[in-house]
Amino acid sequence: MSALLAWLLTNPTVLAIGAAIIAVVAAWFKGRLSGAQAERNKQAADQAEAASEAHKIDDAVAGRAPNANRTELGTWSKQ
Repeated sequence: MSALLAWLLTNPTVLAIGAAIIAVVAAWFKGRLSGAQAERNKQAADQAEAASEAHKIDDAVAGRAPNANRTELGTWSKQ
């Protein structure tokens, strides 16, 4: 058994195939992780855009201009 293991570990062809398999698996995992991160970034951008649109709608419903809202709300926030 140890002779077989020694042969596998010293054979350059077997080592190259093993390294190639490891590289493919590593690239696949990296691709999966970067794809998931890209999706999270896209969802965050969509949520920020929706929040901005909601603020615009709230301002329009309130009947005030954004600058008037900032002035009025400025009295409630810390300077």
